[in-house]
Amino acid sequence: MADVFDCSEPARREEGLAAAAAALSRGELALIPTDTVYGVAADAFTPAAVTRLLAAKNRGRSMPVPVLIGEASTLAGLTASVPPVANRLAEAFWPGGLTLVVEHARTLAWDLGDAEGTVAVRLPDDDVARDLLRRTGPLAVSSANRSGRPAATTAAEAQYQLGEHAAVVLDGGPRVDSRPSTIVDCTAPTPRVLRIGAIDVDRLREVVPELTD
Repeated sequence: MADVFDCSEPARREEGLAAAAAALSRGELALIPTDTVYGVAADAFTPAAVTRLLAAKNRGRSMPVPVLIGEASTLAGLTASVPPVANRLAEAFWPGGLTLVVEHARTLAWDLGDAEGTVAVRLPDDDVARDLLRRTGPLAVSSANRSGRPAATTAAEAQYQLGEHAAVVLDGGPRVDSRPSTIVDCTAPTPRVLRIGAIDVDRLREVVPELTD
């Protein structure tokens, strides 16, 4: 059974962050709040942990796991060269509900699924998540639900669906905006919207007029 930490209490939040970071370093899973929905997290650089995450969700390798980062500057370390359009979008909408797909650096020792050389990266607008990410580095994070079921908007819902697979649950309170992040593919000459979510396409086009959907 996962240990649950109420992050509204400063002492428990600190305990929870330490416990989650330790569990993730051991290759275990943690259920964490993000600015959209609750997520199930694994160390991005531990392939066995990512495999455990996919199995918990009953999800195949054909849907690679996105990566959350704690600082925008981390993006440069995950790709050989950050496309200018990705930089413009990150500056405008991070932290927030925008996921950017970029080509990852070939030197990275990770396996997030059948990503064909790309990685989907996001900087969440949530203090608990970012505090954890600053301790752990990049985490592979997917919505905390079994494949095909509704995403969890509370820690209790996340625990009900995936608690048996996680070592730690960080309870950051209910999520108000449960829309998933908007995903933009920045790997081609013309950026393309892959999924419309928390950020409207019109807002994106104010920054990148050439965007297609």
